[in-house]
Amino acid sequence: SLAPPIFAGMPADLQLFSLAEFINEVKQAATLEAKVKECALTVQPVDPMLALCADRDLLFSAVGNLLQNAFKFTPHHAEVNLKAYPSGDRILIDVTDNGGGLPAGGAKKLFQPFTQAGEDKSGLGLGLSIARRSVEANAGLLTVRDEPGHGCIFTIDLPRPALPASAAGSTPVIH
Repeated sequence: SLAPPIFAGMPADLQLFSLAEFINEVKQAATLEAKVKECALTVQPVDPMLALCADRDLLFSAVGNLLQNAFKFTPHHAEVNLKAYPSGDRILIDVTDNGGGLPAGGAKKLFQPFTQAGEDKSGLGLGLSIARRSVEANAGLLTVRDEPGHGCIFTIDLPRPALPASAAGSTPVIH
């Protein structure tokens, strides 16, 4: 058996949970901040059959930090989008902002601690660094895709848990 990943000196608390319920909780938590920042938060429907095996608190922190960042850099009355979906043996969670994209070379240093881009210097510049470490503690990967003139798409890429054979529709073996 594999040892749980370590985050901040402690093992991650891996648990199996509904992706749809998780995204709904994230949406509830982010709605107030969207209103304060005068942004529209659009959350795509999630297949209720999808699940994750992860440290829920660490993942919630990661998605929350990505949404805070998106609200910070998206102009008032523009849209931030949250989408979670399967891709082969992976689960992907995208946070898309409308902040205009990154400056040249910005993606390389974006995840470094105490790094801030843009004119809004609120915060410590730790959110994306913490988000990346939280995702990595869940055996995942956090990437950013710059769409110049439009914004950024941050993607959390996590392993998709395998279903037990009985749940996957296989025929039971009779002895």
